[in-house]
Amino acid sequence: MDFPDYVRVLRRQVVLIVAGLLIGLSTGALIAMFTPQRFEASAEVMVTVQVADEATTSERAMATGYANQVVETYRTIVTSSLVLEPVIEDLDLPTTPAGLASRINASVAANSAIITIGVEHRNPGQAARIANAVTESVTMTIAETLEKREQETAYSIRMVTLQPAQVPTVPVAPNLQLSLTLGAVLGLAAGIGVALLRAALDQRVRTAADVESAVPVPVLGQIPLDPDTASRPLAVGFAPQSRRAEAFRSLRTNVRFLFTEGQGVFVITSSGPGEGKSTTAANLALAFADAGHRVALIDADLRLPRLAEYFDIEGSVGLSDVLVGRVELNAVIQPWGRRALFVLPAGTLPPNPAELLGSRAMEELVDALRDAFDVVIIDAPPLLLVTDAAVIARVATGAILIAAAGSTHANRLADSARSIEAVGARVLGTVVTKAVMRGTDKSSYDTSPASARA
Repeated sequence: MDFPDYVRVLRRQVVLIVAGLLIGLSTGALIAMFTPQRFEASAEVMVTVQVADEATTSERAMATGYANQVVETYRTIVTSSLVLEPVIEDLDLPTTPAGLASRINASVAANSAIITIGVEHRNPGQAARIANAVTESVTMTIAETLEKREQETAYSIRMVTLQPAQVPTVPVAPNLQLSLTLGAVLGLAAGIGVALLRAALDQRVRTAADVESAVPVPVLGQIPLDPDTASRPLAVGFAPQSRRAEAFRSLRTNVRFLFTEGQGVFVITSSGPGEGKSTTAANLALAFADAGHRVALIDADLRLPRLAEYFDIEGSVGLSDVLVGRVELNAVIQPWGRRALFVLPAGTLPPNPAELLGSRAMEELVDALRDAFDVVIIDAPPLLLVTDAAVIARVATGAILIAAAGSTHANRLADSARSIEAVGARVLGTVVTKAVMRGTDKSSYDTSPASARA
């Protein structure tokens, strides 16, 4: 994915990202709330070298070098049992040297001879007492044990207290601001990470580019999402000024370029149910009829037909009855409205739809319709459920695949295209339905009733 793709993913998953941020903030607040208060008192001691007046230049240099070398060593001695046992005994502390050492932090700045001794405790006064006691103990230990010499030398090492520990007034923990900041950063990072992971695992198509990546054929049109589609499927007929109707007219223009010898037979299908193939077939037929073409719309979904319901016509006798020779085509194909549009409903639902649609009778029917009409649009069942659409596509100009934004999976769409090509038919293009239009994608001239209500 390139940068715009990442931006689109983050915009789609903004709720998840905000949820991660809020969870992180809440976690940070809870940690701060339940963290016991701790105070830190610090004392500073300096490692110094005392040189005799009669010391030579080399002895003075040796003393200075020695002092610099032992600073780090003496820092580690601060938390040793040799230093801490006298502190525990003097202050009568209910702990061990190891337990006390866990509360002490001794540090030395770079190129410095100053050791900072910090002690954390829930009681601020006790923190200061322990820090001062540790400072006194390490000073005595170094002077009387580590640096005690049997014979006089030209120099001696001493620990000098620069700053005794004061009773702290502000706790070092909990740090509410730090907890909230870390919680927000970690929560935001987790939210973004989960959003990107979901995007990587989510195979649903959302844009025309996603559809074109799955099936390398032209995207012929994008039909905007309309919550009123279920109650008002025929946008071209009953809401001709709506964005959906305009999108179908744009689709008609693009499909017009797919005609061969001035006419075309097109199978409209999808990879799965509920993706808008029947409404697309119906509205595309209406759009062609509005443009003056003679149009035949065939409901070849002999399993779950919809067109008779959409056009409010009698659908008990239709395609299946023609294919078995029960009735003649002219007796059941029905004109609709004042357009040159004729609708052939599915008719009686047969037990063997695939055999009927793949029969010689179906080929002859398509040939007859091709001769009588400029455009023949066939609404076929979803490809991944049954093979009906692929069978019909062999005798048509080609198939147009419908993909619903946000629900059609890219791999299923690609499998559908391959199933059509496997029988020697062609996928002429795709149509994206339920597309969410933003910004300039929205028409300023939408005067549909739905738009007026908004």
